[in-house]
Amino acid sequence: MKKILKALKLIFLSLVVILLLAYGVIYLKMKMDSRANLALLGPEATVLNIGGQPIRDLNKNGQVDIYENPEHTVEERVEDLVNQMTLEEKAGLLFVTMIGTTPDGEPLETPVLSLDPLITMMSMYLPSNSELIVKKKINSVNILTSPDADALAKYNNEIQKMAEKTRLGIPITIATDPRHGTENNPGAALYTPAFSQWPTSLGLAATRDTVLAKKFGDIARQEYLAVGIRLALHPMADLATEPRWARTNGTFGEDAQLSAMMTKAYILGFQGDTLHHSSVACMTKHFSGGGPQKDGEDAHFPYGKEQVYPGDNFDYHLIPFTEGAFPANTAQIMPYYGIPMDQTSENVAFGFNKDIITGLLRDSLNFQGVVCTDWNIITDSRISEGRAWGVEHLSVKERVKKVIDAGCDQFGGESIPEVIVDLVKEGGISIERLDTSVKRVLRDKFTLGLFDDPYVDENKAVKIAGKAEFREQGKLAQAKSTILLKNKDLLPLTEGTKIYAEGIKETHFLENYGYLVNSPEDADVIVKRLATPFEPRSDSFIESFFHQGRLYFTEEESEEILNLITQKPSITIVNLERPAIITEIDALSSAVMAEFGTSDEILAQLLFGKMKPQGKLPFELPSSWEAVLKQKEDVPRDSENPLYPYGYGLEY
Repeated sequence: MKKILKALKLIFLSLVVILLLAYGVIYLKMKMDSRANLALLGPEATVLNIGGQPIRDLNKNGQVDIYENPEHTVEERVEDLVNQMTLEEKAGLLFVTMIGTTPDGEPLETPVLSLDPLITMMSMYLPSNSELIVKKKINSVNILTSPDADALAKYNNEIQKMAEKTRLGIPITIATDPRHGTENNPGAALYTPAFSQWPTSLGLAATRDTVLAKKFGDIARQEYLAVGIRLALHPMADLATEPRWARTNGTFGEDAQLSAMMTKAYILGFQGDTLHHSSVACMTKHFSGGGPQKDGEDAHFPYGKEQVYPGDNFDYHLIPFTEGAFPANTAQIMPYYGIPMDQTSENVAFGFNKDIITGLLRDSLNFQGVVCTDWNIITDSRISEGRAWGVEHLSVKERVKKVIDAGCDQFGGESIPEVIVDLVKEGGISIERLDTSVKRVLRDKFTLGLFDDPYVDENKAVKIAGKAEFREQGKLAQAKSTILLKNKDLLPLTEGTKIYAEGIKETHFLENYGYLVNSPEDADVIVKRLATPFEPRSDSFIESFFHQGRLYFTEEESEEILNLITQKPSITIVNLERPAIITEIDALSSAVMAEFGTSDEILAQLLFGKMKPQGKLPFELPSSWEAVLKQKEDVPRDSENPLYPYGYGLEY
């Protein structure tokens, strides 16, 4: 045994040494590359005083160019800058890619060993900030980390200074997925404790309150602005007509009119009536509606590449855009990964589909803003294949050309401007076509005021992001979004009630009003909190974050739940990421509540009547898996004998 342990120890130590050596080699290489990149930078922009107005000399030529002068119109500034740009600079403008930070807000230039595995992985996987900004001339980035507000603000200032030292000083547009919920999914949403916490979009829809949705947008706008985030990769105007879809929790539900109302209010909160210096631009997604996924499988993955329309309901999925996003003047649009099967002249994914992007979006609906593809539809990465659904046979260069020919302007999650350069030099893309997209991207940068002052106050950031007033509004929204589905004269609980609780992390909030006991036998009431069931899938890193497949609890899971809630009068609370099947659980519970990101603190107040649930279901709750399988992916409210219908919700 001692020999075996000694051998294992040697093997372990050898692996540690190998890993440290590998880390050292990677670190040294990235450090050398970083130094080489940063050596390409010029001086900071001096500030010229013109008529008492400070103007940054971004191209360092000692005079005020039209593009540097806010007295000129946006169109004049765009034209002047485009005329000064090289082909390589124009190509870099057509990419929005992932970027990393250190935990304290420094640009990620070398590998970082962190207790947060996401930070360590990003530092090894992503290109350095200087490679993207200096070498590849990319100036739209998607930030993936969630440090404190002052660190986020510091990061903005650091990379804006790096960009200022480039030849023309084109500022960075920082983009992000949603950050105001409790979900942490690198492919869809990022939990950010520095910001106020709100219910998901489903929860906002459950309130039916467009004033609240606009208020959320305005508060999120202020928090984003405080740290330098200027582009929201949301809202999702998709319809959750397919209950199994993993992205349901990012939508406003299955009803097109409700989604349109909430989408419009949400965008107005972020942007205002028109885009301006204090706006956060919205990239509304996923045109023309990413909800009707075949069998509910998500289009991030090859098995979910098809969107189907068995109910011939394609136009229904346009309503949140035509009656919501476009009337609110959304700045940008993102198409989804999926292929709209048999809806256009060729079965290719939305981003490659000229009938969708040019024919429908540009020509029919007259959208002239930026269209950016969803992430990683061109190249393979270490964590997933390129999601080039329908055009898998094309080369990288052919895929890029097809996206541009379809009418898109930017590529999400990619950093290959050299391919654009080659295509232009080879005649595959005309310089006129390239300039059309370049101008669209620049218009938003100018309109947002980034060329005039992209910097933020790091001290103010911590006073604005997550301030008490914003957090309180988020809590009120959590309460209002919570739905009371069933109540057999049990709720609200009386103070002093003895509670046995499972699934609640912060149980001390319950002790503000009642008594916690250690066993069901000693309880007056059992409180059981559940998550929406799903099929665990872990074929890839990204896949593990998407909750797909079954909506029912397994026999083993059900037995455990039912054995508990039948011992005493029980309150079952379900977090609805998707329309869970809870028929048996509902039948044996004295009260049932549904929530969309309600904290334990607010839940305790709801249970004891200090606050009241007011939400209404944004989708049906199916009564059985058989009913789910019979539903048509593109049709709303078509579940056979639903347990609870769309719009259901009680009060007390």
